[in-house]
Amino acid sequence: MKFGKRLKQQIEETFPTWRDQFLCYKELKKLIKLISSALPMAAEPTKYGKAKAEFVYMLNNEINKFNVFFMEQEEDFIICHKELQQRIKTVMDKWSSNGSRTEYTDEMAEIRNDIVDFHGEMVLLENYSNINFTGLAKILKKYDKRTGGLLRLPFIQKVLKQPFFTIDLVSKLVKECGNIIDEVLFPIEEDKEETKEQKGAIMVATEPVKGIFRNTVVALLTMEEIRRVSSTKDHFSLPPLNLPHSHLIHSFQLNSPIPIL
Repeated sequence: MKFGKRLKQQIEETFPTWRDQFLCYKELKKLIKLISSALPMAAEPTKYGKAKAEFVYMLNNEINKFNVFFMEQEEDFIICHKELQQRIKTVMDKWSSNGSRTEYTDEMAEIRNDIVDFHGEMVLLENYSNINFTGLAKILKKYDKRTGGLLRLPFIQKVLKQPFFTIDLVSKLVKECGNIIDEVLFPIEEDKEETKEQKGAIMVATEPVKGIFRNTVVALLTMEEIRRVSSTKDHFSLPPLNLPHSHLIHSFQLNSPIPIL
């Protein structure tokens, strides 16, 4: 699948409020076409210089856009993570003192749904970082190839230091959230031998198939596809992704009547 089509699909599969925050890939491609068409026209150096300056300006604006959006989401996630931990503690303390099993189960079920949504949002943000970095690398490669310029290396070196590319904190929260899901998703007395595949199937069954969980799985599949090892990879590519969520993908594919990709 061509990157432009994949990006369009991801934008359609994410939250409506996120859709303007992705890379303006088509607009950047149009600028490259304009720049390359002006190259042979020595009589119009102004046209070429203006188009090139506009391209660089737009790239910098896109990077700033990614950073602002990513950091805002990251801050919200930190707050939400603490709130979920506090809610779990409150319910656990109440249950241990009152011993009301029904109340405990109902409240944990509500928290479970919120955690699944929260986990999904964080995975979507990881994918946001992944796909925008990939888009920048591809558009810069296209620029260098079509114009003979050398923008890709300095820009990628700059991008590697940007907040939107640094997903360590979000990845840590995703892992912690996954652990919480395993701990609170099912009643305490349930069969400890239940497999992760079965848990994933139950999670899918309790979520609307077109909801956030579906979007999360689409994001995970996209990350796997983009970062899969292949002969076309180079030092500007992201490393292969070792996902701890593969059981969720497998269960969703088995339970969903809707094609993922």
